[in-house]
Amino acid sequence: MRSFLAVITTALLLGTAAGSVPAGAAGASPRSCTRGLLFCEDFERLPAGGASTVNWGVDTRHGTLTVERARRGNQVLHVHTVDNGRAFLRVDDFAAPGNRFYGRMRLRVDAFPTAPDWAHFTLVEATGSGSAEVVRPVGGQYAPTVPGTFWGVGADGGPTGDWTNWRESAPVTEDTWQCVEWKIDATDNRVAVWFDGVANPELTASTAEHGGNDVPFVLPTVDTVKIGWQLYQGGTTPGEFDLWIDDIALSRTRLGC
Repeated sequence: MRSFLAVITTALLLGTAAGSVPAGAAGASPRSCTRGLLFCEDFERLPAGGASTVNWGVDTRHGTLTVERARRGNQVLHVHTVDNGRAFLRVDDFAAPGNRFYGRMRLRVDAFPTAPDWAHFTLVEATGSGSAEVVRPVGGQYAPTVPGTFWGVGADGGPTGDWTNWRESAPVTEDTWQCVEWKIDATDNRVAVWFDGVANPELTASTAEHGGNDVPFVLPTVDTVKIGWQLYQGGTTPGEFDLWIDDIALSRTRLGC
């Protein structure tokens, strides 16, 4: 009997180890909403269907936001757009102490654009007072010269102009859950990005180091954060875009994956 129990115990332990997922893996669920966050949404308390809540707004054009149940049983936000449409969850009246905060979300994109050339998209956008820069810490671009589609930090609307500093070291991944983090910090006007817990030093921006005009990059005092999808050129391939977002959090400190 003792030998039998030992075999069963060993099998259970091996099964647990084999089935466990590292905390930083793309498929792992980050911690759920906790107190002290600047903003948090895991969609679990919202009814399925068209997204509607007093906690955040909706910004759409040729796009929709829908709360639906994912395969693993949790609820997620389904973002759908047509051609160069947009669909964003919008956090208004946002305020971060010292204009410094971290963001995190889980993300799966069905397909990224492969046309037109230089198709440019945004998933996170931050705006506010004191600077006209529309900051895009999470976005990217299709580069026909490589060819490939790559993540990139960018901005528009301010003195640095319209730019997306995409990097070949950051190729996009389709149809796979990823944990995406970003940082916006008024200290040296810095933007930084992590994927599945790993920083990419090339996906950064600061006062003097960015992808725009040769003038200082100055962050606004952020009061609005938008999370979703927008593509800026028409005649896209594919003609429609679908992505799923979960476990959104904005925090004073980095939350990790």
